[in-house]
Order: sequence, then structure tokens, then C-alpha cells
Amino acid sequence: MFAEALMFQLGYNATLVTVGAVLLGIASGVTGTFLFLRKRALVSDAVAHATLPGVALAFIAMSAAGLDGRWLPGLLIGSAVSAFAGLLALQWLVRRTRLSEDAAIGAVLSVFFAFGVVLLTVIQTIPTGGQAGLESFLLGSTAGMVYADALLIATGGAVVVALSLLFRRPMMMLSFDPGFASARGLSVDRVDLIMMTLVLGVTVVGLKIVGLIMIVALLIIPAVTARFWSDQADRVVLYAGLIGGFAAWIGTAFSASAPNLPTGPLIVLVAFAMFLLSLFLAPAKGLVSRFVQHRRFQRGVHIRQGLLSLAQGLPIYEPLTLRLLTQDGLARPDGVATDNGKARAARAHWDERRWEIARATPEFQLAAARYDGLTRLEEVLTPDQIALIDARIDPAKAVT
Repeated sequence: MFAEALMFQLGYNATLVTVGAVLLGIASGVTGTFLFLRKRALVSDAVAHATLPGVALAFIAMSAAGLDGRWLPGLLIGSAVSAFAGLLALQWLVRRTRLSEDAAIGAVLSVFFAFGVVLLTVIQTIPTGGQAGLESFLLGSTAGMVYADALLIATGGAVVVALSLLFRRPMMMLSFDPGFASARGLSVDRVDLIMMTLVLGVTVVGLKIVGLIMIVALLIIPAVTARFWSDQADRVVLYAGLIGGFAAWIGTAFSASAPNLPTGPLIVLVAFAMFLLSLFLAPAKGLVSRFVQHRRFQRGVHIRQGLLSLAQGLPIYEPLTLRLLTQDGLARPDGVATDNGKARAARAHWDERRWEIARATPEFQLAAARYDGLTRLEEVLTPDQIALIDARIDPAKAVT
């Protein structure tokens, strides 16, 4: 059944729910990347919790008007208004008071969420509130979704993705350097508002699937995961969108094949599993890669120090250094250098003398900051600059 869910073969409604969830995942990954780079990840948590009063008030208003209080578009409109009010309150507290942003987030999050919980309790006392099912907005639920609901979520996710791509350049500029963005003529407040509006859009659209408590995870985890795989901002945005969409696809398929399991938490757990895999296995920044790089660096330092000792005729007391030199054919087990070891030792000694002069020369100090015992001077200085250093060492033996 899981394979059928992956292949969109569990019926029209299930397929549309999966497509909507995938689009939501893509939108969350793309939008969350800008929030993550802007270092405002917790803002999404405040916005998400601020939606709850709007959902409850919208239900009460629609029920009082004789309408179906569970009509999803009306509930989403109410949540959007409430979340926008929470966002405005957050910005006002940060700009007009001495509260730091994290303190303001804590205040807005707790007050709005508490108000929403009170309203949910009130709803249970009115005649139409017993079967409201509004608690599904806390953790998300796709069990009662119909075609119109799934279509609304899919459309909302697609719109957010399109707007994120449309405004990606100014948002990217603002995320990395607000001062530079302002100097280029961008309105920082306006771009910030656009970014927060997109976050609000993802939050509102994702309430039914993921829920307000965990939507922040779907906004941030794909972006953090993508950061392990690239240093280029555009690629991070792309990877985050793909990771978010993939997590939503797999999580929804799990939920469809096991109806008793909630969709939103499964999506978040799949995203977290991808984060763990990236944390350990990413080629450049994963823990395994870092460990291998560290061991390779340690090995290089041992060999270089051993070569410098051979060049100066000093004994090698460190067993690991001698073992590594022997393995590479640079020294015999008794510590005597081989012919290849003598040549390598002479080059290492000459290179060390180059670095000493570079570190002592003011015009080369910036490049000399790259010295780590293994970096070759040719990687940081031009041939002409190296020739000047060689001439200072020994004009008759200067090499390039």
C-alpha cells in the first residue's frame, strides 16, 4: 500500500492531498531558507501560534451567521488575519520597546496561543462546537479533507512558491547584508514584510496538513538540511525546496498507507531523518566527512613535521610520525631518510623558510594568515612574489 501511495494510486482525493502536501513542502523549504538565512527562525513559531485565535474566531463568526463553521477557506482567512495581527504586534514590540526580538516572540506566542486555547474551550460549550474538530489545526489532519480543501492547499502552496521565486533576489540580499540592501535602494522594511507575508502564507496553508505547532519545523528543517549540501545561496534554496517536497511526499505516503498515523508529524519526522543523514553523510560538511578531513590533516601535519626533522638531521621520537614516514617510503624504520625522503625533506624545509619570511613581511601578512603547516605558498602568492621571497633566502638558489 505504501508503494501505491508513492505512485499516487490510492484514489483521486488521496492523490490531490499528496500533491498539496508536496507543494506545501516545497513552499516551506524555499520560504524557510530566507527566514533561516535572515536568522529569524523563531518568528515563524510566533506567527504559527498566532493563527489559533483567528481559527477559533472565524469558526464562531461563521457559526453565528448560520454558515458551516468548519468551512476551510473561512478558517484560513481568520487564521491569516490573526497571524498578521501577531506579526504586527511582534514588530511593534521590537521597534517601539526595549524588548529583544526573542523576548517579544515569547510574549506574542504565549499570549495569542493562550487566547486561542481559551476560545477553543468556549467553542466546546456552544451547540455547534462539539463537533468542530478545530483541534486538528494544532497537529494537522488530512483525514477529513475533501477535494476543495486539498485544491485550496495545493493552490496556496504553488502561489507561495511562485512569489518566493519572484522576490528571491531582494530577499536574498536582505538575508545576507541588510546594510548593502539598503544602500542599493531596497526598502528593508518592505522586503522584510514580503518575507514575513510569505511565511504567514505557508503557515496558514499548512495548518490543515502539518498543524500550527509543527509548521515551524517544516519551515526550518529543510533549510538547515540543505545548508549541509551547498554554500551557494541559490542552490540552498533549491535543495531546501526539494527536501521539503520529498519529506511531504514520503510522510503523506506513510500516513495514507497507515491511516491511524498523523500526516503532519510523519512529514516532520521524515524531514528530520533527512537532516540526520545530511548531518552525518554530507560530502563537505557532514560529520563523517569532517572526521576524515581531520584525520587527513593530522596525517599531513605528522608527515610534514617528520620531514622537517629529517631535513635538520633531528631524531624522530614520535612513533606515529615515524610509522607514517615509513609507510610513504620517506624513511626507514630506524629513522634514516630514504632518497625520496631526503628530496621531500629539502622541499619541505625550503617551503617552511618561505613561510617564515612571508609571515615576517608586512605586505604578505594577509596571505601568511593562511599558514597551517600544510598549505603551499604557491596557493596564496603569485610567482613573482615567491621569487622575491626566494631571493631573500638565497639569491644563488632561488627557485619558483
